[in-house]
Amino acid sequence: MITLGAVYRPQLPPENLRSVVLAAEESGVDSLWLWEDCFLESGIACASAALAWTSRLKVGVGLLPVPLRNVALTAMEAATLDRLFPGRVSIGVGHGVQDWMGQVGARVASPLTLLREYTGALKALLAGERVTTSGRYVNLTGVALDWPPAAPMPVYVGGLGAKTLDLAAEVGDGTILDASADLDRVRATRASREHPVVVYVETDSRDRAFVTDLVSSVAEAGATSVVLQQSAASEDAEGFVRFVGSLGGASA
Repeated sequence: MITLGAVYRPQLPPENLRSVVLAAEESGVDSLWLWEDCFLESGIACASAALAWTSRLKVGVGLLPVPLRNVALTAMEAATLDRLFPGRVSIGVGHGVQDWMGQVGARVASPLTLLREYTGALKALLAGERVTTSGRYVNLTGVALDWPPAAPMPVYVGGLGAKTLDLAAEVGDGTILDASADLDRVRATRASREHPVVVYVETDSRDRAFVTDLVSSVAEAGATSVVLQQSAASEDAEGFVRFVGSLGGASA
């Protein structure tokens, strides 16, 4: 069995989020995923609101662009969300779109090095460790969270390039593939790791047979969670999540 989720795209106004979140909660969607795309909406702020409005729905933030965020801040925010809403939060990190990172002066020469250092430090902080590290990009001196998660909190790593996916397999607790991944890429990703593989799948279709077959094909390729997303041009997010919910909270 795999879990079935939906995306609230940040191209839609923040003020529309509440009705979509409530529709997801009421219709039985397992998880709602949010993106921190520049320069649209804060993934953490939206996740906090979505979790507060609901009691059952799981909320994922994937991906957080690591060049944009100090790792201690991400750890503080993730831990706070997890303690407020235990077991309902998933956090994913990635390189960020390099052009956007350049716009804010945060682009680095070696995104892979940054992602490796960042993920290691983030996992250690969320595990309640006191972290001192001096890397190429991540530097911490005796940093520890006063309120770490009460239980282990997984950190997902997202990407599509072979080197990034190899890194995700090595340092992540799960891997996130974006909607550009084909079935061969899903198969290859799943074959190289034992941890969860979350796959975004874009569709505007409301044809149950088509979408059910689509989800099944991605699940058979190795996804442990399929997250359906509309195209950027679509606007009926509430109707979309209700449709996702009607497919069932999980799919074989």
